[in-house]
Amino acid sequence: MASNSSSYRFSTFANGLGLVLRPMPQAHSVAVGMWAGAGGRYESARHSGLSHFLEHLLFKGTRRWSCEQLKQAIEGVGGSLNGFTAEEFTCYMAKVPHRYARRAIEVLAQMVRHPTLRAQDVDKEREVILEEIRMYEDTPGQYVHDLLSQLLWPDHPLGMLLSGTAQTVRRITRADLVRYWRRMYQPRNLLVACAGAFDAERVARDVREALGTMRGSAVRTFRRAPRPRRGPQVRIWKKDTEQIHLCAGTYAVPRTHPDRFALELLHVLLGANMSSRLFREVREKRGLVYEIGTQIKRFYDTGAFVIYAGCDPGKVTATVRTIFTELARIRRCPIGRAELRRAKDYYAGQLLMGLEDTMDHMLWMGEQAVTVGRIAQPERLLAHLAKVTVRDIQRVARHLFLTKRLHLVVGGPIGERDAARVERLCRIT
Repeated sequence: MASNSSSYRFSTFANGLGLVLRPMPQAHSVAVGMWAGAGGRYESARHSGLSHFLEHLLFKGTRRWSCEQLKQAIEGVGGSLNGFTAEEFTCYMAKVPHRYARRAIEVLAQMVRHPTLRAQDVDKEREVILEEIRMYEDTPGQYVHDLLSQLLWPDHPLGMLLSGTAQTVRRITRADLVRYWRRMYQPRNLLVACAGAFDAERVARDVREALGTMRGSAVRTFRRAPRPRRGPQVRIWKKDTEQIHLCAGTYAVPRTHPDRFALELLHVLLGANMSSRLFREVREKRGLVYEIGTQIKRFYDTGAFVIYAGCDPGKVTATVRTIFTELARIRRCPIGRAELRRAKDYYAGQLLMGLEDTMDHMLWMGEQAVTVGRIAQPERLLAHLAKVTVRDIQRVARHLFLTKRLHLVVGGPIGERDAARVERLCRIT
């Protein structure tokens, strides 16, 4: 087995299937992930939601096991079984007591290699997904994030809903799903990630037996992200809710860009925790919101820095004004060295504590392996982070927080006067 480090064993089988292993002898569990390089970026506008639809169906049974048998095989030994769809990949995952590692591999391998994809399951799951879409629309705090993606990447797969729309989900046929599965779930487009207490050679052998004989060809690539759309762009989504939900975003750097370390620290400084500037200024000092935070969207060729907040309708203009004032301040004024030190310590602590859990560790390394084909050693990553300077933070902030890069979605019971004020406030001065 080829290895790229002492702690991560990364290899590729003859058919192109990837395998990455992280033995954790001190653990009592094993987390297994089957990763497919198939997600929302690979879909057409006509078939938006195809990857997510297929993810649902792979839990409905295989040639060997029924839907109930799949769940019982994992949950019956105290484990968990789940999956999720993202823009650049889909992941099916199981966590089990360490002695059931082989079973987890067999179950997940059956799901990706031999799903039944029965017509009756397609029809039944279509209704489930339509209910899921309605649920999203009734959850404005989540839906404004999707609307922001549409603003950032209009008429592009990155701007489409991962669940699809009611129209596209109704349009998807069983034949569409089978074709997509055959095209995208090829061994060269699949990767198995395992973290936990296991024997590496035995797990490699189990994976080879389960998936090593698969055959397939190369898979289709995705459309590159378009050039950034000039802002400011503002969308008002009127909905009868108790709160105003707002989502502001600016284009950020691609997944492997050298500035990603400074970007991570900017996220910590502005909105990752209760010590962050936005939390202190907008919630603690002014009492404008209950919830506020930031997040980073990472893609192969682009990215976004996102700020979310929920506030009383009467406080929306003050909230928007304060947020953009804070963005202007961190862009204009260098941060203190002590503040940067705290941000670095927070990031390091969160990373190292997260990697103690087998599932979190599997997700962390699996996403890297399936998207960029390598895994960063935590020690090397933290060494890069330690080199980030006050000047680096300010340089990245000056690049991100420009009026021409700003996009804002405001959803809820907002009046015409406040909507006009919010549009005028969407700028960095």
